[in-house]
Amino acid sequence: MDLLKWSKQPAKDVEAARPQINIVRGLIARATTPLLPDDYLHLLNPLWSARELRGRIVSVEKETADTATVEIETGWGFSHSYAPGQYVGIGLQVEGRWHWRSYSLTSIGESRRKRITVTVKANPDGFLSTHLVDGVRPGTVIRLAPPQGDFILPNPAPAKLLFITAGSGITPVISMLRGLRARGEHPDIVHVHSAPTRDDVIFLDKLEELSASEHYVLDLQLTREMGKVDIADLGNRVPDWRDRSAWACGPVAMLDQVETVWAHNGIEDNLHIERFAIARTDKGGEGGTVTFARSDKTAEIDGATTLLEAGEKLGVQMPFGCRMGICQTCVVPLSEGYVRDLRSGDEHREGDRIQTCISTVSGRCTLDL
Repeated sequence: MDLLKWSKQPAKDVEAARPQINIVRGLIARATTPLLPDDYLHLLNPLWSARELRGRIVSVEKETADTATVEIETGWGFSHSYAPGQYVGIGLQVEGRWHWRSYSLTSIGESRRKRITVTVKANPDGFLSTHLVDGVRPGTVIRLAPPQGDFILPNPAPAKLLFITAGSGITPVISMLRGLRARGEHPDIVHVHSAPTRDDVIFLDKLEELSASEHYVLDLQLTREMGKVDIADLGNRVPDWRDRSAWACGPVAMLDQVETVWAHNGIEDNLHIERFAIARTDKGGEGGTVTFARSDKTAEIDGATTLLEAGEKLGVQMPFGCRMGICQTCVVPLSEGYVRDLRSGDEHREGDRIQTCISTVSGRCTLDL
């Protein structure tokens, strides 16, 4: 995608179109009573739904051997006023079951075309990511969750920025870089990015195009031959790193080191982090029995399986959003027992409000779902 071609549709244009859509839906509703308009409209166009946000796969373009940019046409109700750096939930039906994951938007919003893009890296352990990269066909109808997330740049951006990314952690940052150019802003940017080889660098051509600018410096670390970036030795790469507002996204170990270094220097307020995954290390629960009281279903799970995953496997209607412990959509009260937070290791007990997407059972627990 060309960095120069993105522009943001004024919000007032979107708002102006909504009354007309509502009038049309009202007329259709009266004509189709007692059935709902959606019962007929989805036959004309599967994206015309007021019950849920929908999209349709337009294209899947490979970026690297295991990464692809997925272009999606959005349906009624999807807001294109999202900010670069935010993510979107994607639901895809495979073999009769809906699978959901969240991915950073790599587009910056353009309401006229009603399209978005996400760039997905196939994870050997990730069923949905592998299917999106290698299995989904153009024309496939998917479900969407509204864009959200606070890993975004202020407007205007700080005068001096530092991006630290690795692997697919580049995806929210490429959106930020596109957004800055679309806004005509040219802050002083240093970007430290890691990938195993040049062939594994997502958006390499775009990054090298930007590096021709005096405002953007790309510091590329090819880890297979150069080893990993030593964040503790960052001063040798970026002498003024303490004076820059920093945004970091990548593997858990790298982000943990970044947080430690910034905290040690007392400048954690200058740091913004986006975590793509839960660190499921030694902080899990002991496993046990989880009961979903309202659904009258029970499961035995290990200490690495989340309550959200357990409920979905049983067919329980589980609230969720980002699935990464960020958005708070999955928060529910713990009715009985104990659970453990997979990220912090903290244990919660009866009466506490917990996030099911990052919590697992510790012995036994009951949720009113």
